[in-house]
Amino acid sequence: MNNLNMTLIKNMFLPLFLAGFLLITALPNVAQAQSRISEIRVQGTERIEPATVLSYMDVRVGDDLTANALDNALKSLFASGLFADVSVGADGGALVVNVVENPIINQVAFEGNEDIDDNELQAEIQLRPRQVFTRTKVQEDITRLYQIYRRNGRFSADIDPKVIKLDQNRVDLVFEIDEGAVTRIRTIRFVGNEHYDDDRLRSEISTKENRWYRFFSSADRYDPDRLAFDQELLRRFYLSEGYADFQISSAVAELSKDKDHFFVTMTLEEGARYKVGEIAINSAIRNFDASALTSSVTIKKGEWYNADEVKRTIDEMTDALGDLQYAFVEVRPEINRNRDAQTVDIAFNISETPPVFVERINVSGNSRTLDKVVRRELLLVEGDPFNKSKLARSEQEIRNLDFFETIDVITKPGSAPDKTAIDVNVREKSTGDLSVGAGFSTADGPLADFRIRERNFMGKGQDVVLASTIAGKRTEFDFSFTEPYFLGRDLSAGVDAFHITRDLQDESSFDQQRSGAGLRVGYPLSEFWRQTLRVRGETNEITDVDATASRFIRDQEGTRDTIAFSQRLVYDVRDSKIFPTDGMMFWFDTEVTGLGGDSKYISGVTGASYFIPVTDSVVLNFLGEVGAIEGYGDENVTINERFYMGGSDLRGFEKSGVGPRDISTDDALGGNRFYRGSIEASFPVGLAEELGVKGHAFTDFGSLFEIDEASDPALRDESSIRASAGVGLSWRSPFGPLRVNLAVPYSDEDFDQDEVFSFNFGTRF
Repeated sequence: MNNLNMTLIKNMFLPLFLAGFLLITALPNVAQAQSRISEIRVQGTERIEPATVLSYMDVRVGDDLTANALDNALKSLFASGLFADVSVGADGGALVVNVVENPIINQVAFEGNEDIDDNELQAEIQLRPRQVFTRTKVQEDITRLYQIYRRNGRFSADIDPKVIKLDQNRVDLVFEIDEGAVTRIRTIRFVGNEHYDDDRLRSEISTKENRWYRFFSSADRYDPDRLAFDQELLRRFYLSEGYADFQISSAVAELSKDKDHFFVTMTLEEGARYKVGEIAINSAIRNFDASALTSSVTIKKGEWYNADEVKRTIDEMTDALGDLQYAFVEVRPEINRNRDAQTVDIAFNISETPPVFVERINVSGNSRTLDKVVRRELLLVEGDPFNKSKLARSEQEIRNLDFFETIDVITKPGSAPDKTAIDVNVREKSTGDLSVGAGFSTADGPLADFRIRERNFMGKGQDVVLASTIAGKRTEFDFSFTEPYFLGRDLSAGVDAFHITRDLQDESSFDQQRSGAGLRVGYPLSEFWRQTLRVRGETNEITDVDATASRFIRDQEGTRDTIAFSQRLVYDVRDSKIFPTDGMMFWFDTEVTGLGGDSKYISGVTGASYFIPVTDSVVLNFLGEVGAIEGYGDENVTINERFYMGGSDLRGFEKSGVGPRDISTDDALGGNRFYRGSIEASFPVGLAEELGVKGHAFTDFGSLFEIDEASDPALRDESSIRASAGVGLSWRSPFGPLRVNLAVPYSDEDFDQDEVFSFNFGTRF
């Protein structure tokens, strides 16, 4: 029985076992044959080639057809940004890819924008015509546009993108913009300030509260970057006043519910006020006596601690060490607070540093101005020893060009520890001026002018001027061209041409006409000294002499040709050539004629102007000038060659109101000698700084005397001093500069012509 059962089992199950084994071993081969991709079909493409679709996929014919492979292919196609929809499926051994292409942008337009023009908005977004349209990029561009409007103070702006479908799977993208009203700052408040009131602190920051007179300013618009800068300004202010522990706990800007105003609140911790304790200079430089730098310390023991003076002392020491041939040094201040005594001990630690050289200088942001225009103002070039003071002066020289709105000079590590890179980042501003002007001057009467000027011609830094002025008493046409770096050197060269007619009937009973041209060249003698040489040829004609004019004038009626050679020597260490507040300027001018023409004279003028900052907002200016002209040979100095005084150079007196005069005709004759001086204080008048209004108190004094004429009872020529005192008001208005003066002479002669009130006003549009 057992043998029978075993035989049956063998006969029945052995074939089944063998069949199952064969099936199991064959299954992988069958599965393998069914999961390989035999074909890839791309469907739905219109503009994009199927081969392009395949290039974005990570699967190929012959690869395994797995769920992971399909998922990766789907992700890769979506990530390309070319498709609005993608589906992947299998059809037998074929992989079928269905795509819906994203449209192409035909054009991008903006509607409703008035405050910001299309070009500025277009430059800030990433979508462009002929690019692929994606909703993700549209959303990113909308976010960027909102940032731009908020940066311009428009937090209620609303931006709605509209997509207009065109044929051939193209679209027009239109951003419909409701700019809304400017969101201004209603109040700026401070919490925790005990020693300075809110008004004083507001004057120290750049953000301002909304006021009616700020319609030309953006300072009352909320700007997060400006608010961050204001925190730094407050920190500097308190540190300069001795509050070494000062901190800003928070600075919050709250937007009103109607999105119309911001309320700014800054919470301060003033801390204690410190005085300067002990001052020490510690030098790690071998064989160097640190006491040689004592004169460079600008802060004194017992004074209130001032972080600005500490920085100034570091700069002075660095300069002094540089002059002593220590180019690679570091001056670090060590500040130790004594909170019980409320004093600050300051130690200036001087150590040698490894030599650092300028590896490269990068100039960026200058889309129009050539790199060389910026580079030639730098006192450092590649390969020079790095010098912080020279870099600071270089930055000021670039600012003096007045070609750029902002200038950032940043130092970065170079390719090696002994090398540094300098990045000069600028943002250009308009340097061209096409203007028509109108105004009134007490000297020339009503006036109108037309002026074309480009201070950065073709981005080369060249200055081109074409101007004309038509006034009640003066008509002038001028042309000027200046190349500041002639032949690639610090050598300015220029040409001038002019034609001037003047009505001097009221002052001297004649009309004058001058026509001429000249050449000039200027070059530096040192960092602060500069000399300019000129040659000028002109024709000077005195016409329409009144029949009742002085005989001194009638005798000189006619035409006179002049060829003059002149030079001007200038020493200029002012902190700014545009709006100086500190420093001085000295000049010495000479001129000689006689090498051709009718004139034969030698003249010289020298003077100096000092600017002294009394406080941050009050500046004193002291000016003095003397001059003389002398004929030689048989020639006398004629009326058109003499000096004249009065008006703007001696306020309180009329133009040509001082000097030799024919009292029988009241004609001014000019003089061969003069001296003059002025002391003026400029100060704020309590209005917002951005209005550009300043007050002035001044006294002017001087004299004009001596002419080459025989004595005559009608001739009055006195060398006595004339002087006046007065006040003035100036306004750098959006319509042009305005200056009003009230001056009263307190020393004069009975034949002088006084003028108590004077003003000048002009506009350009």
